[in-house]
Amino acid sequence: QVQLVESGGGLVQAGGSLRLSCTASGRPFSTYNMAWFRQAPGKERDSVAAISWTGNTYYADSVKGRFTISRDSAKNTVYLQMNSLKLEDTAVYYCAASGRRVSLRINDYEYWGQGTQVTVSS
Repeated sequence: QVQLVESGGGLVQAGGSLRLSCTASGRPFSTYNMAWFRQAPGKERDSVAAISWTGNTYYADSVKGRFTISRDSAKNTVYLQMNSLKLEDTAVYYCAASGRRVSLRINDYEYWGQGTQVTVSS
């Protein structure tokens, strides 16, 4: 089992930045592929970014060039640096872990955090 706790969400103006953190506990973090997803009100959960246990990164087209995913295995933490935020980035952001493969597909992830709210205002 892996427990995931997100933090760092909040209210930010359009064009601003936020950094989300996701701290894992339980089984060894270093062997898990990690990802961020988000869900806006009234919409389905959508992919944001993923990072393999070897450090390869993948991004949804909507965030390429603006968001950066990274991990610090010594701290059992994965980060999502979000720059140039837009109104449409408003959502609950979820951290997820997979012991099987790295991808941007929701169904590949076994473990999920509770989410952290990100609100971008004009």
